[in-house]
Order: sequence, then structure tokens, then C-alpha cells
Amino acid sequence: FRATGAARSSVTVGNMVAPSFPIGSPEQNARVALIALPYDFTPGAPIAITAEDEAGNTASRSIPSELRPRKFPRDTIEIKEAFLQAKVPELLPQRPAGQPLLDGFLVINRDQRRQAEAEKRRIGGRTADKPLWEGAFVQPRNTKVFSNFAETRTYIYEGRDIDTQVHFGYDLASTKQAPVPAANAGVVVFTGALTIYGNTVIVDHGLGLQTLYAHLSRIDVKEGDKVEKGQELGRSGTTGLAIGDHLHYEVLVHGVSVTPLEWWDLKWIRDHIAKPLKQAGLPEIAGVDAGAAEDTPPRRDVDD
Repeated sequence: FRATGAARSSVTVGNMVAPSFPIGSPEQNARVALIALPYDFTPGAPIAITAEDEAGNTASRSIPSELRPRKFPRDTIEIKEAFLQAKVPELLPQRPAGQPLLDGFLVINRDQRRQAEAEKRRIGGRTADKPLWEGAFVQPRNTKVFSNFAETRTYIYEGRDIDTQVHFGYDLASTKQAPVPAANAGVVVFTGALTIYGNTVIVDHGLGLQTLYAHLSRIDVKEGDKVEKGQELGRSGTTGLAIGDHLHYEVLVHGVSVTPLEWWDLKWIRDHIAKPLKQAGLPEIAGVDAGAAEDTPPRRDVDD
């Protein structure tokens, strides 16, 4: 979009704000913003462009949208005593001595989960003002998706329901301590423990687009490192609230988790990013030919 005379501009999606970034020549006066609709976005919630000049005057224009019906998977997770004994002391060392392990688990699964989501939003603000990625994102080779995006999980303990939470991203499994490659080029903006996610790496790809790699047994990069597509970030593991060795992988737009499947699909990136920019007469980003007739089909070793 173009915001003539604006000092700042952004896109609001419900109660969330997505910043915009300059693109093209100064004469074009154009800005680009990646917009993410969370899995629970309410149909009819406003989406609008807001611009502000140096004097603080603001103007907004709504963006027409249509939200198609969506259906997300459900699953049940059985919590066993051995799991509580292993994970609760690790993730909640400050737990009162007399607190039952199950109560500690619920604190972790609810409160620490919310803390992690808030931290992902905060880290989402640490992004480059230009695209750092190129082409489609890659799924680690020989991995199988066994937990899907926006999966509602019911937790069961001794035959009764104890909690319900939503799982973001994909869980990818192959072999124990498998190499974890960067899905695309970017800069590492976070490494370390991230509550339920355990040892985590977050890579920024620019314009608010980031990828998250969690439950790692080992981290081989540090904040500020530039990484290439396919570069090893660490090894999969069981840190955090993981039951078995696997990689928890997310694609984030301004800290909002979106389905990774689209970003693994070169055609989707061409149609939703490259083509609109070309039609607006703006420079190509993402290393995608907007006029390509055919693309490599997306990988389908996932449960769509």
C-alpha cells in the first residue's frame, strides 16, 4: 500500500498491530506488511490500514476480507505419573514442597504456556526491515508430522480430563537427536530455554516472518548469527514439555503462529507475496518468479 506523507503506518488485525516496512524507491512511497490471521480470528473482526503523520494525525482505511470456514484437528494426551515426576521439577523448580505434581503440571501447561506466547510476540518485534529469506521454506528431510497446526489437545490423567490447550506449529519426528536445519536464510534472534518449549532457537527472516525450533537437545548457534537455508541449528530432543524426542516447528508472523504448510509451498508464496508486489509495480522479494508457469509441488508428508 501507499501512505503519502505518513511517518508511520501499520495494519490492524482485530486487536493486533502488524508494522509496515518501506519497499521500492522513495518516489514510489510504498510500504509492505505481512498480515497473519490467528487460528481463532473472529469472522467480521476489522482489518484496516492506519497511517500517522509527524503531527500525530491519523487516518484509517478498512480492508475488505472474507474468512473461509476452517476446521482444526483434535487429540487427547494421556499424562502419566512418570512424566510428571520427570518434567514438573525441571520446569517448575520453585514449586512449593507440598504441592501435588499434577497441580504443578497445570501451572506449567497453562501459565508457562501463556508466558511463552507473550515472549514469542515480543521477539516478533525484533525483525529486519527487509526480506532475508529466499524461495520456499524447507521441511527437515525424512521427518513425519505427528501433531498438526492449531490442534486442540485434551489432557487426561487417571481417566479424567484435566486440561485443554491449543498446540501451535507442527511436531516433526524422525530419529533421536536428529539434525535441525534452518528452514530458510535469516538471523538468529533468540536461543535458550522458553518455558514449555524447552531449548529453543528463533530465526528472523525479515518483515516480521520468523521460524521457531523447540525441544532441542543441543543448540549450535547464538543470537546474532546469520544462517543459511539448511544450516544446522542444533539437534532434536525432549527438553521442555516434550513426551518423546521430536522437533516442534513453527512459522510466526509478528509472533502469531501460522500454518507452516503454506510456507513450504513455493506456489503459495508466489501467489500470495510475489504476484501482488509485481502487480503493484514493486520490487520482487523472496526470490520467487511471480510469472513462473510451474513450480515444484509442495511436500505432502503431512496430515492435511
